Amino acid sequence: MSQELLNENIKKAQEEIEKTKDKVSEGKMRQNYHFMAQQGWINDPNGLIYYKNKHHFFYQYNPYDAYWGAMHWGHAISDDMLHWEYLPVALAPSEPYDNHKEGGCFSGSALELPDGQQLFMYTSVRKEAQPDGSVRDIQTQSLAVGDGMDYEKDVRNPILT
Repeated sequence: MSQELLNENIKKAQEEIEKTKDKVSEGKMRQNYHFMAQQGWINDPNGLIYYKNKHHFFYQYNPYDAYWGAMHWGHAISDDMLHWEYLPVALAPSEPYDNHKEGGCFSGSALELPDGQQLFMYTSVRKEAQPDGSVRDIQTQSLAVGDGMDYEKDVRNPILT
């Protein structure tokens, strides 16, 4: 596992968000009631959980473009599910089983473990070239553990080559 690469990719995503979020927030078509990411492509909601006295909303997310791409997990919290505070990206592609421009950290769930940590169960996707020249998705069921702010992909995840 490469926690260093995960942290580096999350930092890179956050830098992109910070660079463009103010301009995007001024958009005329911006929603005022429904949740929207600060910028970029938002896809499936994931891992909705009440954890540490907050509603946590995770979502499949491409922070680099307004189109589908390498999937990250965006993260926001709320006291009332109407007013949201954006938090740093929770998961970013960083491992051989998910680090591809058309792969990444796909849909999943979250739960609280008996020790108080938060567990993500999600599908990670990478692309693999086939002998006939085609490319297919290779999906792996993956785990990550964290404290509501910082997450580490679980080392028990099989790394496919």
